[in-house]
Amino acid sequence: MIHNFPAVSSRRNAMRFIAWCLLVCFAVHCDFAIGQIESRTVSSRQTSAAPSSSGENWAEKMFKTTSHDFRTVGRGAKCEYLFDFTNLYQEDVHIAAVRSSCGCTTPTVTQNTLKTHETASVVARFNTSTFIGQKSAIVTVVIDRPYYAEVQLKVSGFIRTDVTFDPPEVAFGEIASGAETQQDIVITHTGNRDWQITDVRSFCDDLEVQLSAPQKSPGMVRYRMRVKVLGSMPEGDVHERLTLISNDVDFPTTEMSINGRIRPSLSVSPSAVSFGTAEPGATVEKRLVIRGDEPFAIKDIVCADQRFEFTTPSGSKKLHFVTLRFNAGANEDRVGQEIQINTDLDGGKSVKCIVTGVVSG
Repeated sequence: MIHNFPAVSSRRNAMRFIAWCLLVCFAVHCDFAIGQIESRTVSSRQTSAAPSSSGENWAEKMFKTTSHDFRTVGRGAKCEYLFDFTNLYQEDVHIAAVRSSCGCTTPTVTQNTLKTHETASVVARFNTSTFIGQKSAIVTVVIDRPYYAEVQLKVSGFIRTDVTFDPPEVAFGEIASGAETQQDIVITHTGNRDWQITDVRSFCDDLEVQLSAPQKSPGMVRYRMRVKVLGSMPEGDVHERLTLISNDVDFPTTEMSINGRIRPSLSVSPSAVSFGTAEPGATVEKRLVIRGDEPFAIKDIVCADQRFEFTTPSGSKKLHFVTLRFNAGANEDRVGQEIQINTDLDGGKSVKCIVTGVVSG
């Protein structure tokens, strides 16, 4: 007699074993797949979080300083501080907004979009006409390109009501390089006729201050102060302040701002040139304008990168047009080059500009 049961049983066991193996393999595959999905999800979260944390770092690096104390200032005095920042990167930087945590400070930005090496400022204006006492604010700079980031700038100061200035600031406007100019300011203190200015200090050696004798009346002391800009003041923007030292034990110092601009006797425009993206082997041309207060000749143009060529005009005149030519090589590259233009003016005066761009294609 032939018994078929064992054979059937073996086949069933084999089928059960195969099914069990398939089930195990499926479970292992599912666990692996789930693990991969979780891994990708975590990785995605980390990637999306990275620009926020690293973004604040790259953005803050552009600012020279992130805090300013106006110290003690008079009521109605014009108080502004410029938080200068420079685009250190190849991509354009765009300022989407600036906002203040307190109405005592009004922020503005001098330029919203900066190309490589361009510089702008966040101007923080302390509202001394509408606020008094100790005030502080956080100015938030919102950047949306090339990546989102926020930079916080801190401003503080004390606005006193018993000291006023007329005019509210020393504003010299634009002054020719080497020229001297002066302005008179009336300082008034109310409430104590024995109030006295004992000294006037400044960190700038190119300013000269003369203080008249005080004029006293019941409950008031008045001084006339003459501020002079010397011919040795360096070219560029002037943002200085005077510190008045008084015999007031509670508020011994009071600040006053001095603003102006010493116009350069020689300048190049634009000071930052971008030729954008050039294909390998291409040639890109740009024009530079060099201006002087007096006629001059261009002696030579110094550039370490041999891919740059220049066409310079001859003769001596106040205005020169220089053709800048960049010959892109065969290789892709990022270009950032300083160019110095030397003239025959006294002391071999020169100006510099920065040229940036990308060779890609």
